[in-house]
Amino acid sequence: MTYCVGMLVREGLVMIADTRTNAGVDNISTYRKLRLHGNDGKRLIAVVSAGSLSTTQGAMHRLAQGVHNPETGEDDTLDSVSNIYQAALAAGRALREARDGMVSLEQQDVNFNASLLVGGSIDGERTRLFLVYSAGNAIECGPDTPYLQIGENKYGKPIIERALTYDTDMYEALKIGLISFDSTMRANLAVGLPLDLLVARAGQSKAELVHRIDHNDAYFHDLSRRWSDALSHARAEIPTPPYGPGPLDLLSKK
Repeated sequence: MTYCVGMLVREGLVMIADTRTNAGVDNISTYRKLRLHGNDGKRLIAVVSAGSLSTTQGAMHRLAQGVHNPETGEDDTLDSVSNIYQAALAAGRALREARDGMVSLEQQDVNFNASLLVGGSIDGERTRLFLVYSAGNAIECGPDTPYLQIGENKYGKPIIERALTYDTDMYEALKIGLISFDSTMRANLAVGLPLDLLVARAGQSKAELVHRIDHNDAYFHDLSRRWSDALSHARAEIPTPPYGPGPLDLLSKK
């Protein structure tokens, strides 16, 4: 299990991914799920993955070698696609090919589903963000709902849904995303540190920030403590529900 989120606000793109692939009492391993391609001022393609690790690795290997594009007859790679939409389509074809190659194993009740978030900008195009499904189809993030999630999303979704808008400051969006991760990690052992994150200005093909939050990160620990305190304070400030028994109810029970 994993949790990844991409947020596309007016100022730019924020993407965050955890690194946990297995979780148990004595079996915890990590794997980088946020991959950057280019990040050189001309081409920035960020890909985060959730689901079957073997499927996503297979898809990324196929994408590096070239995935056939039936519309052009050429093989697409992240070096050759001309825009982020084409990058998402190529990633979808690679993901579908990788998953289809494991159909026989699925008959043994092994799940090889996976999904990707693909975002960025090529040659100054407007920054875009796509969710790519195992079947190869993709949907685009837009201003009305300026975020996409994959993996264990249910615990972090309410926080983002309440707090994030398209006009949210980019680093405020990063803070909201980190709070959603803190809540998810508290609810599910299968999501955990380290976290990898990217921040890129709109229309820019080089990230403004690429950072890993590890177990010793002072800011993330402070954020977690402050969020817990804020929730406790807010809960205490809400009046007690007025649904208990009143005087007449008590008399009627005597």
